[in-house]
Parts: sequence; structure tokens; C-alpha cells
Amino acid sequence: MNKKEFLNILMEHNKLGFQNQIDYNKFYLYSIVTHSTAIEGSTMTEIDNQLLFDEGLSAKGKSIIEQNMNLDLKAAYERSMELAKAHTPISIGVLKHLASLVMRRTGGEVNVFSGSFDSSRGDLRLVNVTAGAGGKTYMNYLKVPQKLEEFCKEINERRKELLESPDIYEQYKLSFYAHLKLVTIHPWVDGNGRMSRLIMNHLQNEFGLIPSKVIKEDKGEYIRTLKLYQEEGLEEPFIDFMFEEHAKNLQEEIENYKLSMGDDEVKPRRGFRR
Repeated sequence: MNKKEFLNILMEHNKLGFQNQIDYNKFYLYSIVTHSTAIEGSTMTEIDNQLLFDEGLSAKGKSIIEQNMNLDLKAAYERSMELAKAHTPISIGVLKHLASLVMRRTGGEVNVFSGSFDSSRGDLRLVNVTAGAGGKTYMNYLKVPQKLEEFCKEINERRKELLESPDIYEQYKLSFYAHLKLVTIHPWVDGNGRMSRLIMNHLQNEFGLIPSKVIKEDKGEYIRTLKLYQEEGLEEPFIDFMFEEHAKNLQEEIENYKLSMGDDEVKPRRGFRR
């Protein structure tokens, strides 16, 4: 998908005024949370989360861990949006604070040869980790603090430029790049995927953009493009995937909206995800 096609879909979506609909932002956030945790194995649906978040009702047949994972991520997003609205610079402290919210109920203390750390407090890992069974080992934990400092410095410089001279396409591109870089640094022992997607959305919220999400049905391609960068240093496949994924999700919203308004010539591509 080229830049013009992406911006045309974005323009059409904006013209329909989705954000003026009652509770649109709330339910869009619930969808982002649901799909982000689904990437990590949660089976909670958007309806499950709506009942959990709004009514405090536990989802039948769902584990406490799944429900806590979703409650924590929602809280982390709400805090992230406050920080984004205040244009708070990204720092290691901010990242650890948000990570502590992501892992508040499902994290805990870890004791290893190099020391102890607590993932529920957002502590950086003090142990090396691999990308699943037989996967590539992420960078040595001793390098993480310095790489994270470099990450914050680069992202802050670029976000400042794009706040002063807005360019929607480049703003999205930076958010996707931040997502890719943070998950590759892998600062925490758990929650890296959720945090990387949250920081992507954090930047988008700060820029006033429609937040993007990776839907659970596209997890395979998402993981494949992440691995291409981690194993071969190829950045473009992931960036291209994220632009296409966001455009596809926006297009689906447009088509479903037109159907709801009685446009019988429009056919939904994937239907509602519940």
C-alpha cells in the first residue's frame, strides 16, 4: 500500500466522523486491549471485556490471569493517554511506570544469578531471554539500559520534530518504528509485546491520530515480519505490514458503517470481531 492510498482511506474514515459517535473511543480502546492481549494468548472477547470493564462481571470460562491481563492493560492505556495528552517525553522512568501497570496483577519477583527484579514494578530484566523454543536470543540484559536510553533519545527527537511540523504519514511511521525497536530491545521479562503496541498507540494518541491495532487473526503475519527484523535486520516488511493492517481495519469500519446506513452495495470484508 502506497502513501496516497493510505491517506485516502484515512481521509474517508475521518469524513464519516466515527469519533463523534457515542462511546466510540471507549469501545475502540476495548477492541485494542482485546486484540493486544489475544496476541499473547488471551481468549477474552470484546464483549467479555465490555462486561468486565463496565459491569465488573467475570467472563464465564475465562481464567483469572486472562481477566487480570486485560484489566491491567486497560489501566496502562488510560495512564498512557494522560501522559500523551500532557506531551510527557518518553523516558526509561515512564516506560517502567507503564510496564508496571501492564504487569501489575500478573507479574512478580524473579530471582536469578545476577540478582532479583520485579516485573510487577516494571523492573528491567536481569536475565537473558529467547523468542520462544528454539528462537533467537534477545540482546544481553546488560545492554538493555543503554539501548533503552538511546531509544528514548531517538524517539523524543523525532516526535518533537513531528509535533512541530506534523506529517500524518511520518507520524504513523514513527509509531510503527518505535513498536518494532522496543519489542526488539525486549527490556522486560514479560509484557514486551503489550508494551510495544502500547507505546505505538501512545505516540499515535499524542499526535492526534486514530490508534492502530493488530487483530488476532493476523497474528501469524505480524510475528513473521517481527522475526524478519530481529533475525535479518529487515525493517520494511514490518512497517509495510502495519500500514496495511491499519488501512484494512479502517476500511472495514467504513464498510460496516455504510452497511448500517443502508448501503446494500457494500459488502463487509471480515465482519464484526466479537
